[in-house]
Amino acid sequence: MRRPLAAAVALVTAFLLVGCSLVPAPDVTSSPDVRGVPAALRDFYGQRIVWKACDGGFRCATAEAPLDWAEPAGKRIELALTVHPAAGKRIGTLFTNPGGPGASGVEFLQRSLSLFGRSLQQQYDIVSWDPRGVGASTAVECYGTRALDRFLFSDPDLPEGSPALRQEVEASAKAFADACAERSGPLIAHVGTADTVRDLDMLRAAVGSPKLDYLGFSYGTTIGAQYANRYPTTVGRMVLDGATDPAISTFQESLANAQAFGNALRTYLADCLRQQDCPFRGQTVTQATGTITDLLLSLRASPIRTTSGRVVNSSVLRTAIDAALYDRSSWQYLTQAFTELRNGDGTTALALADNYVERGPNGYTGNLFEAIYAVNCLDAPVATDPAVLARQGDAIDAVDPLSGANNTEDLGNPVCANWTVPPQSKPAPVQAVGSPPIVVLGSTGDPATPYRWAQALAEQLPKGVLLTRVGQGHTAYGRGVACIDDRVDAYLTRGAVPAAVRCA
Repeated sequence: MRRPLAAAVALVTAFLLVGCSLVPAPDVTSSPDVRGVPAALRDFYGQRIVWKACDGGFRCATAEAPLDWAEPAGKRIELALTVHPAAGKRIGTLFTNPGGPGASGVEFLQRSLSLFGRSLQQQYDIVSWDPRGVGASTAVECYGTRALDRFLFSDPDLPEGSPALRQEVEASAKAFADACAERSGPLIAHVGTADTVRDLDMLRAAVGSPKLDYLGFSYGTTIGAQYANRYPTTVGRMVLDGATDPAISTFQESLANAQAFGNALRTYLADCLRQQDCPFRGQTVTQATGTITDLLLSLRASPIRTTSGRVVNSSVLRTAIDAALYDRSSWQYLTQAFTELRNGDGTTALALADNYVERGPNGYTGNLFEAIYAVNCLDAPVATDPAVLARQGDAIDAVDPLSGANNTEDLGNPVCANWTVPPQSKPAPVQAVGSPPIVVLGSTGDPATPYRWAQALAEQLPKGVLLTRVGQGHTAYGRGVACIDDRVDAYLTRGAVPAAVRCA
């Protein structure tokens, strides 16, 4: 899909919280809970996780999981974990996942502990992990830096619908899919959400928790919802923020994203036009979107070379725009990027795009976008019929204010269409029969996980409770809205189930 979900953290992330200690913290070994676990799985559910001190007051560990849960006696993989121990009187373990798919949960927790309320930090051991296929766990591998740059930011200056464009895009997609299969080996068939859900239940037991207490963001809500669907009676207190809708197709997801990002762009432009330094001053919102479309077309024909030697083309700028729309605090950088581009400078645009795809000055710092495709291609089928793709492309263009610069919408998702392993799941509403109340959070101006997805998930869950944040940006918790944060913290720490509420 054109806009895979990125980690549910602000674009300008919190810095790593570093603590000092003259005496290393002692290792801590978990006490697993294996009640009711089948004998064939007890080696995994009953493993003792050894937590060793790592940076900033955190502890780190590695757990083992079967490569294939259907063959637990076969090959094993590793899962990287981190925990921030409860600072006060402990009530349990709270698992969290930042989304992606492909975002590192270990890095997220270690960099963004301040996102979690003080009461959560006091009363919970907060645990996150790199899901299978991701980061420091046994990970999907596809390309090196140069090849991944070419793949992610490919921008052929060819007419929409032309055989040459179709051939180039298809060849690029197939080469990437083949490289993922060749370099990742058997893992490539076992990184879907269904496998991650089984890993999470195993980790729950391995740390000694009879129930799963969980706070998931973005794609992390997919993990949580599917967990509740498979293990409803093992759910403890669960909060799903920036919710996805498990019942919609990949096309419906792309269409909703195109509309939501388009709405977010218009909101950004309306705000920009009120600022003295806005490069679109004197234009209407519609005129400004036309100016951006022209800029995208210009960059496709004549990319701008930066001082690093890399170029900014329309693909880089489109990525930069999407990146900045995740969080209102990043709008200032988007304005700066547009202003610079008027003067032939692509520095900030490239920085925004690099941040989005986890690319540092010396290459990629994670495997976010490789894992995104690996997970998504297993989780749901994609359309391949050219006539269907043409209709879907037209529908997406109809809701995208920058559609004049699109030239591949009628090609669908050629990577998943060429994936070497068939999809293992298909969209369906969750049932979660027998689960306790689950709190769902949605933001009305969320471009990455549109608000109606949170509404849909809350309706699907037998005891779903929807908390609505009125505002721009991705996810709702930890944004300084006490109406949301206080209810989430009270639910997780005291079990106080909130009533549905709408907060500005």
